[in-house]
Formats: sequence, structure tokens, C-alpha cells
Amino acid sequence: MGVHGLTSYIERDRRFLVNVRLQATRLVIDGSSLYFSLYFSCGADQQHGGEYEAFAAEVRQFFSVLLACKIQPFVVLDGGMDQSDKKFPTLQQRAQSSIRDANSLSRGANGSVLPLLTKATFMQLLAELAVPFVQCAAEADLEIATLASHWGCPVLTNDSDFYIFELRGGYIPFRHFQWGSAVLGRKQCFIPARSYTVQHLCSHFRGLTPQMLPLFAVVVGNDYTPAHIRQMFLSRVQLPMVGGGGKGNPQIESLLLWLSQFGSPDEALEDALGFEGGGGGRGRGGRGQKRTGPQSVFSAGMQEYAIPPRSSLVQFFSGGGRSTHPGSLMGLPEALAAQPEWLLWGIFTGRLPSLVQDVLVLQRVMLLAQVENCRLPSSHCTSLAIRQVIYGLLLLGHRQQQQQQQGTAQAPAGRGGGGGRGRGRGRGGRGGGGGGGSGEQSGAEIQGQDAPNVVEYDRCDLNLTKNTVMPFLPASSPQLYLEVMDQTPVAVRLQVLLRVLPVEERSLGPLPPTLRLPACVTSYWLQRCKPRPNPTTLQAVLLGLTIGELGRRKSIPTDPASSRPGVAAVLNRINQLRLVRNEGRGFNLEVAHSLSQWQSCMWAGLCLNQLLCCPLPDPPCAWLYSGTLLHAVHAALRGGASIEALLAGDPFPGQLFSSLKEATQKPGGPSGTAAQPGSFSSGARKRGRGGRKQPQGRGQARGGGRGQRSDDSGLNNRFAMLMSDEEEEDEDEEEEEE
Repeated sequence: MGVHGLTSYIERDRRFLVNVRLQATRLVIDGSSLYFSLYFSCGADQQHGGEYEAFAAEVRQFFSVLLACKIQPFVVLDGGMDQSDKKFPTLQQRAQSSIRDANSLSRGANGSVLPLLTKATFMQLLAELAVPFVQCAAEADLEIATLASHWGCPVLTNDSDFYIFELRGGYIPFRHFQWGSAVLGRKQCFIPARSYTVQHLCSHFRGLTPQMLPLFAVVVGNDYTPAHIRQMFLSRVQLPMVGGGGKGNPQIESLLLWLSQFGSPDEALEDALGFEGGGGGRGRGGRGQKRTGPQSVFSAGMQEYAIPPRSSLVQFFSGGGRSTHPGSLMGLPEALAAQPEWLLWGIFTGRLPSLVQDVLVLQRVMLLAQVENCRLPSSHCTSLAIRQVIYGLLLLGHRQQQQQQQGTAQAPAGRGGGGGRGRGRGRGGRGGGGGGGSGEQSGAEIQGQDAPNVVEYDRCDLNLTKNTVMPFLPASSPQLYLEVMDQTPVAVRLQVLLRVLPVEERSLGPLPPTLRLPACVTSYWLQRCKPRPNPTTLQAVLLGLTIGELGRRKSIPTDPASSRPGVAAVLNRINQLRLVRNEGRGFNLEVAHSLSQWQSCMWAGLCLNQLLCCPLPDPPCAWLYSGTLLHAVHAALRGGASIEALLAGDPFPGQLFSSLKEATQKPGGPSGTAAQPGSFSSGARKRGRGGRKQPQGRGQARGGGRGQRSDDSGLNNRFAMLMSDEEEEDEDEEEEEE
């Protein structure tokens, strides 16, 4: 959401914001706004695919300042797309804009593109730091406002809709939250900030009341209001003239003045629209009549700002939510409310990505733009087969569905059982069998003949386009059911994962747990990537994973690797290489495209692993990928440097690199062959440049909160202590109310 032009109007008149010293308070934080703001404010790389380690350092520093000022954060994140589709045109526009920005960055021009694993990294860090957080079922605005209203505490976000919500604790725009200039003294600690309340705005327009502001937002325009409805409204009212004076937005100011003469939104709507049922004039006889047409649009839009009397998140953050069904904690779409409890808790606690909601509720996914070669098919084409299995587990993975599908799956090749619902669907198992390529589909491997397909939105050249993708369910024995996924033996879930990300299980043994999933993903990427990665790019990826693991261990004082001088020498040598690279050489677009394909596979692999309840540990995303490092290593290797020389000084880095190389170059899977769902796309799929088939979609998932923790245990424990203090206060308040 967002009210068009309102932020700039407020910013131009400093009277609307007041100085505050924030300390010793709860703070409800818009998580999506926070990770966007922190990534772009810390100066981390965008052109090379991201610098998650630098972003992680910024996140840790942010929450350490809050802790020092005794500010208790509660982070609320957006989930899936809104079921009503009211905001979908806005999402499409933003996705198209991201494609243009990514293309600009690929050519060395300006642009802003959030790297693919940012949200995954952020939610892992929240879990690591023991910061209370929740991922909502859809957009989080109303949940944030309701929670802050219940507690009477401020909200931190960059969303201009919070200029409309009536919040006792006020709204602090992130740009006015000066956490980097916090006063951390012995006697007092606080963060200087500037806060807004609707009373600040209304006091400057005599007669204007807070209940008129939702109508103002709908008329001015937000992400939900159709443009033609706004224009129709404005054409029917005569707004007062306001002086220019170079201050503010004349239309906003005149509309606020006009609204200040009415006692209620209904009165203003009647004056502007009259009765909209039949004739169309501006007559006044419509009071009490049923609203139709534009009036109903405005009424529905105003409801977006109506704060409920109670917040379900109070119970969630108090720890009492586990005693009730998760569906009762917040309003859920019917398709989501019917899902098993483990899945709903996984969504709310961030152990499952928002992709899950989008597939279950809308059968639609919006894939994020990356900096890549826009003359080639989207990098997300490479991870298509992984996504098809995710869709299959979600849409075909229920016990009853599988039993119904078994007869269909065993139909003779060429006939199919789906009634011919699209080209390519009745072809027995084209490329899909894990059992030897006989052309017949295994009885346990199911295509989505009778299941809804998933519509993906992605880049084709420089345009946002959509494609239809068929779900695919790989074989497993015993059968894998979504209802009891969390109770299914690990070996069964691992079998499914290794069918899709084909690596010999025994080759993972020498690897640290944090590198096993990245090794599987890299093996998949090598087999699926087109054009195929050259040996130098593979070496750069493996060296990047090696250096990331060394850096992670170096950050943990109790880890033996942290005290080995040879490890420190390797890390220093590589960091110097990165600095030299940054002094300025040309941008290698071929390498950038290949690395974007790897990141897409890594993101999809994380999503699949989480949906399978993590048969392999989720890796800590902050250490997985450094774009400037990988580009620097690639340039050094092409210039004659050797892996042996770069890792010289301690045997451990070389051993780690060799183990990764061996694992990724021994593709296997449980039965020696991998499931091949990637060719099961619908005949309705669009094609990329050169006739290549290409998926479209989005998905911002996260890598789970189960990566290895660095040495932030003190910070974790102190947040936990603050949490327990607040819970005791909540219990006292509830007793008083009773």
C-alpha cells in the first residue's frame, strides 16, 4: 500500500513531524520495509548479485542499538500476495520496474534491485538474534497497525499508509529513525527520531477529523484505488484554491481543506457522488440507499484503514498462540486455513517461504528480477524443475489427491488421464521418470493432469510476461503426504530432495552440514544451467562457498578454525583480491548471468528443503554468496591464479574445497538417476529469445532460521530477557482487565 504523493507532502512541511527520543519502549517494525532500507542504506553491492555478509552486519548492528536503548522490537513481515487481487496491477508495475533497473545495472547504469536471498538472510538473522517476528498470510500493514494500536507503541516503516492510520504511539518513517546517531551514554541511551500522528496533520486543517483521512487516501490514490474512479470523484467536486508558495502538493492540500467541511465520510461521498443507482446525476436523494458503483469502491477502500479492536498477534508474541489452532491467529484465505497445522506454523514463524501461500491460495508466483543478461532467457529458467516439485508437493501432495492420481499416472503412455487439458499433458512421463527413461511414468511420480497449474510471472527479454507451469510430484517410498510431512522419516524426505538435487548421499558426508544443501544445489546447477558454466565459474562458486564457511567459522570464537593463523591468512588474501577487483575493471555480464542462475537455484533449493521440513540443514545465507568476491576470484583465475595458491597457508581450506568439488561433480540421487520434471511445462508457456522455453514468476523466499549461529548469544539472551519482562507485563494487564 501507499498514498500517492503524501510522503513528499509531509516531508515538505516539518510541522507534521515532532522530535522524539526513543528508548525503553516496544517498537512494531514493518519487516519488509526494514530489510529493504537496511540493504540499500548499508551500501552493499547490487550489480554483482548481492553482498549478504555486509547486509548481515548492518542488521546485527541495528538490533544491537535497539537493545542498548532498551527498545523491544517486534518484526511483522509481509507474506503472500493479496487474495483479492486489488493490488496485483501495482505488483506487476513494480516487477516491470525491477526488470528495467536490473537491466540498467547490467549495463553499468543506475538502478535499485534487491538481491534474491535478502529476505531469506534477514529472517535467518532474526531467528539467530532471538528477535520476535512473524510472517503474515498476506500484506502486513493492517496487522502492524492493529498490534501497535493495542500496545500504544510506535510503528517503524516507510509505508505512507501509516500517515492515515490513527495510532496513539505514532508512526516513525525509517528515514527519520536516526539509529546510526544513537546516544549511547552511561546515564541515558536513546535514538533520536521524528514521529507523526494523524492529530499533527488534522490540527493544521480546522474541522478535519481522523476519520476523514481514509477517504482522503482513497481519493488521492493508493495501491488499491482504480485511477478512473479517482478521476471521476475529483471531476465532481470543486476543490478550494490554495496558494502555491512552493510548499506541498496543491491537490492534496485543497482536498484536505475540502474534506474538513464535512462531519463524516458518508456526508462527503453523498456531496460528491449523490445516488449512483440509476440516473447518474449529482442528486442528493441517495442517503440511506444501498451503495453501488463508485460509492462501494470508496467504502471498500476506506475499510483497508479500519483497525480491528483486538490484535491476534498479541497472543502470538506472548507465546500463547501455540495452544490454539494457527488459523485462529489471523484471518486466513480458505485455501490456507484448510492446510495442516505444521504448515501454517511454518509460514507464521518464517520456516516456510511466502511462495507457499502464493501457490496454495492463488496458484500464482512472481519471480524476482536479477542482474543478468537480458538477451538470454531468465535465470529462473534454470530452477524450473525445482519449482515444479515444490508446486507438486503443495498441490498434488495431499493423501486423497495422490490416491486419485495413481490410476491416472499408470495410464498407458500417450493416453494420459487428464482429459487432454493442454498440449503435452497426456504424454506418459516425458523426461520425468526417475527409473531409467523408459518413457512411462512411475506409478509414484505424478504430473498435474487434474491439478491446477501455476502461473509464473518472470522476465522475457525486458518485459514481464506470464507462463503456465505444471506441478510434478517425484517418487518416494513410502509415499510422501503433505498432511504429515513433519512426521515423515528424514530418510524419505531426503530421498525426494536428492532426486531433484542429484548428489550421491555418501559424498555429502565429508562436508560440514551447512554446505550440504549448497553442494546439492551446485550439482543441479551444473547439470541444468544453459549455457553450461565454464570450469572457471564453477571454481569461483566453490571457492566462494569455501571462503564463506571459513568466514562463518572465524566469526565464532569457540570454533577451532577461528584460532588457526593459516585460515586468517587465506581470508585476508581473498579480501585483498576483492579490494583490487573493486578498483575498477569491466563488468563481466556472462559471469553475472551464470551466477544469477546459481542464486535462483539456491533460492528454489532452500524453498524445497524447507517444504520438506529440512532433511538437510538450511545453510546460513549471510555466508553463501558474495558477488564482488566471486567476480574477483573469477578474474584472478582467468588471469593465471591457481586455487592452490589462493588457499595456501592451511590444509583445511583446500580440503574443504576438494570435498565440495567431489560432491558437486558426482551427480546421483537415491537410485542413481534424478527426477526430471523440467520438461513438464504446459503448452501455454511463452518462449524466450531464440525460441527457448521460459518460465515466469516470482517468489521471495527465505532460507529458514536454522543456520549456524555466530557468537551473538549475549544479544540473543538479552532480547529474550526483554521478551520475558514484556510477557509478565502483558499478564498483569490481562489480570487487571479481568
